[in-house]
Amino acid sequence: MREDKIIDNENIIGANIRRLRKQKKIGQTELVKQLQLMNTDITRETLVKIEAGRQHIKLSQLNGIKRTLEVDYEALLTDQSNT
Repeated sequence: MREDKIIDNENIIGANIRRLRKQKKIGQTELVKQLQLMNTDITRETLVKIEAGRQHIKLSQLNGIKRTLEVDYEALLTDQSNT
């Protein structure tokens, strides 16, 4: 089954994931482990690429990250670079 990806050419989502993850003092490996326990299809390599803006994020990955980091979609989708 094909899953839709979110196009993020400005890397807003990736930058927000990285910022929120660091604020919560969660490493990439730990975040990936938590996501995999929730049956989210993601690897550390994929997370690195998403945060760097080299790979688009799948809807299921975005939802898993939202739940794991305990944030809302606005925190992930809104440009926070000026705040």
